[in-house]
Amino acid sequence: MKIYGLIGYPLSHSFSKGFFAQKFEKENITGCLYENFPLPGIADFPTLLQQQPELNGLNVTIPYKQVVIPHLDDLSKAAAQIGAVNCIRFKDGKKTGYNTDVIGFRNSLQPLLQPHHNRALVLGTGGAAKAVIYALQEMGIAYTIISRQATNEALSYSSLDQAAMEAHTLIINTTPLGMYPHIDTLPEIPYQYITSRHLLYDLVYNPPETLFLQRGAAQGAVIKNGHEMLILQAEASWELWNQD
Repeated sequence: MKIYGLIGYPLSHSFSKGFFAQKFEKENITGCLYENFPLPGIADFPTLLQQQPELNGLNVTIPYKQVVIPHLDDLSKAAAQIGAVNCIRFKDGKKTGYNTDVIGFRNSLQPLLQPHHNRALVLGTGGAAKAVIYALQEMGIAYTIISRQATNEALSYSSLDQAAMEAHTLIINTTPLGMYPHIDTLPEIPYQYITSRHLLYDLVYNPPETLFLQRGAAQGAVIKNGHEMLILQAEASWELWNQD
């Protein structure tokens, strides 16, 4: 039996276990099991590896995407540059970390891009933002990071004016604002300056249409949530685990 799974804490609302159970059934994949492994602390990770010698691959979610790195033997180029891992491959006694969020985000965004979507606002500064920024760099899209407080790397939400909004026609929310159960929250950007030239992308997928996306759609923008990104990153993980 090949064992795959997800580490994080808590894991009560995990997408991955249901996705892979469905995938195994639909594609008639036998001899494989995908389990949730909720770890109260990253110090429990070595114990999990001892208890599960049949592990072939793991996904990694909050809060372990960064702190798992010292426990790994190697990193892909993207994972090293981003400083976050959401996929671990076990092969020949080595544990290699990857970031398939980059693949999921890039491949779900690309079909929607128009030539004028050449400058982006990235809302948030966490691990998800780093993956988004890596993908934007790959695609040659200039970006500005927006944070609650201005830093050397980021502008503040309060500094966004009409000129900034008009210049950045791609807006990506990497924060958890608007995610269930806090569906009445949203990033504080000046939505009145959004037009039909804008594309709003939200990494949140529950609810399917956050307040951020609703406000964008009301202004005529194209909108997209993070559900397809989630599916694509899961499929990319499966490919990594099973390549020779």
